[in-house]
Amino acid sequence: MTRIYTTATIACPIEDLYDYVTTPAHWPEWHPSSLGVSDGADHSLAVGEEVTERFLVAGRRGSVVWRVTERDAPNHWVIVGAIESSKGGGTITYTLSQRSDGVFFEREFIYPTINALFAVLDTLILRRRIQSESEEATRRLKAKMEAKG
Repeated sequence: MTRIYTTATIACPIEDLYDYVTTPAHWPEWHPSSLGVSDGADHSLAVGEEVTERFLVAGRRGSVVWRVTERDAPNHWVIVGAIESSKGGGTITYTLSQRSDGVFFEREFIYPTINALFAVLDTLILRRRIQSESEEATRRLKAKMEAKG
């Protein structure tokens, strides 16, 4: 398993941040890997709801179906994804904590290394690219939410 972890302290109301990041229609606005999402993703998704996302991650295009498995607004949200036409997928967890200087936002992406070749590619190339894309996403999210004021 590979773990990609990013954080930021974001100066905005916790409820606004939670609603924004858990609404898939917003993902292409702040995450560079998100190319678009299916219809019906214009609200903060509840447990059991699904959305299909088109992505470009570490140079690889595809589609993933995300299903919400945990929700404790405005602090915690978990989605589990399965990549269409492959054995890939992963789990994304958002954890939000109110602090005196803003909301501490944590994003964790865990994905399996599905075979030996993938494990080698992950170690040599993929993990660094995915980490970089995730860090850029977190920077964009912080800038977007703080600009909203």
